[in-house]
Amino acid sequence: MPTSSKAQTPKTQAQARRQRLLAMLAEGSFYSGEQLAKKLKISRGGVWKLMNSLKALGVDIESVARQGYRLPRAIDLLDKEAIVASLPAATRSQLERADVLLTVDSTNRFVAELSPPQAGHFQLCTAEVQNAGRGRRGRSWIAPFGSGVCMSLGWQFTEAPPTFSALSLAVGVAVVKAFRRLGIEGVGLKWPNDLQWQGRKLGGILIEMRGESAGPAQVIIGIGINMHMPAAIRMQLAEREAALIADIHEIMREKTPTRNVLIGALATELLAMLQTFTVSGFAPFKDEWHELDTLANAPVKVMSGSQITMGFARGVEADGTLLVDVDGELRKFVSGEVSLRAVKG
Repeated sequence: MPTSSKAQTPKTQAQARRQRLLAMLAEGSFYSGEQLAKKLKISRGGVWKLMNSLKALGVDIESVARQGYRLPRAIDLLDKEAIVASLPAATRSQLERADVLLTVDSTNRFVAELSPPQAGHFQLCTAEVQNAGRGRRGRSWIAPFGSGVCMSLGWQFTEAPPTFSALSLAVGVAVVKAFRRLGIEGVGLKWPNDLQWQGRKLGGILIEMRGESAGPAQVIIGIGINMHMPAAIRMQLAEREAALIADIHEIMREKTPTRNVLIGALATELLAMLQTFTVSGFAPFKDEWHELDTLANAPVKVMSGSQITMGFARGVEADGTLLVDVDGELRKFVSGEVSLRAVKG
C-alpha cells in the first residue's frame, strides 16, 4: 500500500491527541487530570475538552474522586498496523487501502465514495463509531463505542456473477470460517444475512452493489458483529429487534480475540470467498450454507408487507432464493422482499 507523509494541521494534531487520550483511558487504569495533561502536553482545560469530544461519541468515561479517569473496562482499540500485520502475506499483497476511523457515518458509504479497487484487490474500512450504520431493509445498526466490529470491504467484479443475489449467503459462510479459525464455534446462519449463536443474533451482513449487470460491478460488503455489548444496550437491541442478542465475549470469555485479529481473519476469508465466487458463483458454498442453516426444516413465518405465509424452511436454491414448504408446495421468496421469523412451538 502506498504511504504518504503530511505535516500535521491543528485539526490532525487535536485528533492525534484525542486518539492518545483514548488509548491511555482504554488501558483500564486510572489517570489523574494532571497526569493526562502532562503526557499529552496540553492544559487541564485541553484535556477536559478532549474528554467531552469523546463523550460526544458515546465513550463512557469513569471519573472517581482522588483517583482520576478511565474507561469502565479495558478496550482493545482498532489499530490499522495491527490489522494489516494480522493478514497473511498473500492477502496483504491484495489490500489496496485500509482505513481505520474513529467515527464515520457508515463504513459502507465511506467505501462507496472511493474509486473502485483495481481487479483482484480489495479495500477495507472499519470504525469505532458509526453514526448512520444500516442493516438490511434500511434498519439502523447500533454498535456502542468499542463494543463491536463495524467493517466494510470493497471489491470489483469485472462483470456481475450470475448468482450475485446469493453473495450475502456466501459471505455468511466466509464469516463462519473466519470465526472457526479463531476458535469461535457454534455460529449459524439465518437467511438471508443474520449470524446467530444459540438462536440469538450475533451480527449481520449488508451487501451493496454499484454497476451494470453487463459490465463491471463494484460490491461493498458490510459486516457488523457484537463483540462485548453493554447489558443496557443488549436489552435495548433485544426489544427493538424482537430477538435476543449474543456477543463474541459471551462465547469466548478470556479467549476472546482482539477486534484487530478478527477483522484480519474476516478480510482474509472474504477475499478467498470473492476469488472463488468470481469464477464459480454460489455453487461451491451452497452445501456449507445448508449445514449452517439455523432454520433448516423448522416452522417459519414469512412476512411480505401485510401478507404472512406459514410453512417449513427447506433451504435455498442456487441463486439464494429461500424455499418454504407451504402445505406440500415449495414456495420461493427473494431476500429483498420479505422478512423471515422462526415459529416457536
